[in-house]
Amino acid sequence: MRKAIIFSAPSGAGKTTIIRRLIEMGLPLGFSISATSRSPRAGETNGIDYFFFTTEEFKQKIEQNEFIEWEEVYEEQYYGTLKSEIERVWDSKKAVVFDVDVKGGINLKNLFKDLALSVFVQPPSVEVLENRLRLRQTESEESIAKRLERAKFELSFAKKFDVVIINDDLETATNNAFKTINSFLNKL
Repeated sequence: MRKAIIFSAPSGAGKTTIIRRLIEMGLPLGFSISATSRSPRAGETNGIDYFFFTTEEFKQKIEQNEFIEWEEVYEEQYYGTLKSEIERVWDSKKAVVFDVDVKGGINLKNLFKDLALSVFVQPPSVEVLENRLRLRQTESEESIAKRLERAKFELSFAKKFDVVIINDDLETATNNAFKTINSFLNKL
């Protein structure tokens, strides 16, 4: 199976939680572990949550053409998708699922075209998003402000995705995503 499911959303919208639930529900998805130059948050593990690289290591991998897509999301803070991750998932006979920023999502959709389904997870409001970020208790006030500013920018890209799922209720959002993705995966 050489299909791709692309999830994008502002930070705190719930995309990672939805992806984990979809995998638990039995969809044949293999998670593409993203790479980043940011520091790990408490509880995050290298090679499971992300591949954590220094900024210098990340830039070196860019020069060596190891990424299918990458983006400098914040100043000197890079995120990207390693080509080796896509092959690893496809070799396991699963569709690759991406958890990427909006620009990465659009770039991947343009690359994979009809072999990809792009899904934008939208929070019900910016206020709800701010509350979710605060409840995480993993971000500084400066980081929350940066993420909210970025979220306003990212929300303007929703219409460029194949499907928009509003995450007002996690169960409903997950079930809607399941139905949509299951239908896409079963299309020839």
